[in-house]
Amino acid sequence: MEISSFSGKSSSSSSKAWELLESGEKAWGIMTDYEQEAVVRHYAPKVRYLASRLKVKLPKNVELGELISAGTLGLMESLGKFKPEMGIKFDTYAENRIRGAMLDELRRLDWFPRSLRQRVRQIEEAMQQVENDKGRSATEEELQEATGLDRAGVREGLVALQSQLCLNLDLIQDTVSSDELSDADSQPFKKTASKETLYQISQLVEQLTPREKLVLSLYYSDDLNMREAAEVMGVTEGRISQLHSQALLKLRNNFYAVHGKDSGL
Repeated sequence: MEISSFSGKSSSSSSKAWELLESGEKAWGIMTDYEQEAVVRHYAPKVRYLASRLKVKLPKNVELGELISAGTLGLMESLGKFKPEMGIKFDTYAENRIRGAMLDELRRLDWFPRSLRQRVRQIEEAMQQVENDKGRSATEEELQEATGLDRAGVREGLVALQSQLCLNLDLIQDTVSSDELSDADSQPFKKTASKETLYQISQLVEQLTPREKLVLSLYYSDDLNMREAAEVMGVTEGRISQLHSQALLKLRNNFYAVHGKDSGL
């Protein structure tokens, strides 16, 4: 019985099919319907895993099923385009295409109601104004006062702002991954460009406050959720949400200021 890193136990026929694909012994286009079905079944858990990881960053109105459907289309596209001579495993190649398809679907969907978009804009402007005036992050009370929203409204807006900014960061990661997996002819140039983009982002992270950097580290490196990060830092979950939003907003605005809006973030 074979074990896959994403799909768990699989039948010998399923394992044989994806091994043929990975090794280049048999291209997707000449596989039988049964072999193709076995390959898709083998990698389906990866689609769900990536969709679930993205879903936690998004508003509740975004359905997991929509992300899985989009990711499955990305999987099918990657199956047809995969070239073993690139020297990478298929699941590494496919992950980028799956995530990219999900992000494309999110860009296509109007997943923020108009009223929520207005609230996000209010909060974003208030955060920037307080920081410009006082040289520090705005408190929840200051955001309430500046926007006229109640506490629940501010917190809902902060969550939506995080979702929006997290998607922007995912787009950068997706772009960098795309460059690294591109055709061999332009590989040296694109690898250099990818490293430069990552270096630019890392430099901007260093400009954040220690607490903002810690929140990003706990959330993205240690995979803690907001509640767990709040326990580690000894503050409320609302404060973590605020620090997280503030950090991402600074990254985006600083990236725009230095590199321009067409540079990625």
